[in-house]
Parts: sequence; structure tokens; C-alpha cells
Amino acid sequence: MKDPNDNFIVDRVKSVGYAFKGMWILVSTENSIKAQISVGLLMTILGFVMEISAVEWVIQLLTIGLVLVAEALNTGIEKVANFVQPNFDKKIGIIKDISAGAVAFAALLSFVIGLIIYLPKFMA
Repeated sequence: MKDPNDNFIVDRVKSVGYAFKGMWILVSTENSIKAQISVGLLMTILGFVMEISAVEWVIQLLTIGLVLVAEALNTGIEKVANFVQPNFDKKIGIIKDISAGAVAFAALLSFVIGLIIYLPKFMA
């Protein structure tokens, strides 16, 4: 709830704090985020080893970010679904499957982008 005595700057600082708290909760409690971060770190190391270009770095980092954002949103949707309906429900299951599908789209896209960036370097 918003404190009526807070001003614009205080609100922004609090918002950033909440965002970092959310990131910490994800990183410290969710295995799916830990797995995605691990893959992202491996790809970052590979980028240094393979000396990818600046444009390739931008694309790779955006792709890693896309996957992490999709995974975070999926986790949020799953948490809300479990809160709304803690028991098995077919409709909630469909919602959760669709949310997981968004992560799958992001992961597949990142895999294809990885092939586009790295396959020519391994073929050379």
C-alpha cells in the first residue's frame, strides 16, 4: 500500500528495492531460474572464448535476458495460479502449461540464435 507521505523519489527507490527483492527470491528459491542463469553464464564464457563481435554480444545478452524474463513471468503466473487454486484444476493446468510454453518459445529462439552465432565459428 502506498504511503501518502512518500514522494516521487522515495517511491522510485522503494520500487527498485522491491525489484531486487523479487530477483533475489527468484534466484534463491527457483531451480528453473538457477538453471537458466547457469546456461546464460556458460554462453557468456563461450562468448569470451569464441571472441564474438559486439553485435553478437548484444543479441546474445538480449536473448539471455528474454529467457530469464520469460522464466520469471512463468514463475509468477504459477505462484498466482497456485494461490488462486491450490488443488488440481484442469483450467489452472492449462494456464500453467501456456505460461511454460512461453518459456519454451524463448528457449527455442535462444537455441536457434546460439546456432546462428556459434555454428559458423566452429565450422571455420
